[in-house]
Amino acid sequence: MLSRRALIIYLPAVTLAASPTVNALAADKTVTIGLSLSLTGADAQSAQKVRDGALMAIEEANAKGGMGGYKIEPMVLDDGTATAGQYDPAQAATNARKMVADTKVVAAIGPQMSGSGKAMAPILSQGNLATVTPMSTNPDITDPKFAQQYRPKGKPVYFRTVTTDAFQGPNMANFYADTLKAKSVYVLDDSGAFGVGIANSFQAQAEKRGLKILGRDQINPKETDYATILTKIKSLNADSLYYGGVAQAGVKLAKQAADILPNVAKGAGDGLASADFLKGAGFPAAEGWYITIAAPHMLEEAPVKDWIERYQKKYGSSPEDYSITAYDAALVILDAIKRVAESGKEVNRDNVRDAIQQTKLNTLQGEVAFDDNGDIKNRVVSVFKVTKDAAHPLDDLSHQFKYVGVAPQSSS
Repeated sequence: MLSRRALIIYLPAVTLAASPTVNALAADKTVTIGLSLSLTGADAQSAQKVRDGALMAIEEANAKGGMGGYKIEPMVLDDGTATAGQYDPAQAATNARKMVADTKVVAAIGPQMSGSGKAMAPILSQGNLATVTPMSTNPDITDPKFAQQYRPKGKPVYFRTVTTDAFQGPNMANFYADTLKAKSVYVLDDSGAFGVGIANSFQAQAEKRGLKILGRDQINPKETDYATILTKIKSLNADSLYYGGVAQAGVKLAKQAADILPNVAKGAGDGLASADFLKGAGFPAAEGWYITIAAPHMLEEAPVKDWIERYQKKYGSSPEDYSITAYDAALVILDAIKRVAESGKEVNRDNVRDAIQQTKLNTLQGEVAFDDNGDIKNRVVSVFKVTKDAAHPLDDLSHQFKYVGVAPQSSS
């Protein structure tokens, strides 16, 4: 992995270069990129960092004169609601309809959460509006088996700059078997589309690897007390716990598991890879959790040092790995707009969608290219261990998440 990353020597800014003609035209011609993220509720802090990464790419493109003669205007929408306390699929569907109804919106970025993605995808398909998600990982949305449900118009419109839980869940099961040497595991999920999906894929691979599945339960994100299920897990002498879900339930789970299951290895998918989890659970409750992201870990790599410095100067905080995948998602769309404009075709959502499908672009995380279903071809899953670093803010992922390595990929 390090040798591959070392080859990334061209900054994405190269692709944003504009001619004097572009500078003259950009003031008169505009297109819109929508962003739908969970800016209200349990994942709001992570959403802000994802938003900032995407907006940074758009602002840099506009500062260079736009893309192919077009100024880019962002449309930022919130799919979180106070009632849900996190992402709300109904609001996500409303956002999708709003973007589809605006003909100036030629592509979108988001959502964060797969529950939102499942609500949005059919609407986006009907409007032939492509979105590039920097976080959503449920594999069903892009699986051709579910094409009639999630892409009824036929063409893929749901693209990703992260891999899916078809790899994130199983690869973490391999990590449990190979690195943690776990013999038994209890699996929990939060009933959401992401949580159920990743827990299913983790459990299936864990069984293949010979781990004894001691049980499987759902925890309700709206409930406050998980002591009953945690006490049951303790009575079974489980040596590991795996949680599929996001921060709303994950924060409470971590706090209570620290007291009831102090010596049990604990892990989760990228639903807990957020400042919201660190801030909500706090230390010592978050200490020792193994958490994955569905992308390469780039924040410690030399090629992104300048980008990190620009991000910190602009926003006054450190980025997360999904700030990078959000920046890359914007780069993909910006590059598609540029290629369509330079080809002489109309810059509309149909042509931009087709250009996104054909993407082959050097980005912060390396080359981004998509398969026929819109999934990124890079399938790296990175593992971190939450390890307190008192010298830095306790909700700063770049210092509180210690990079362990790449999770072992399954051969089947």
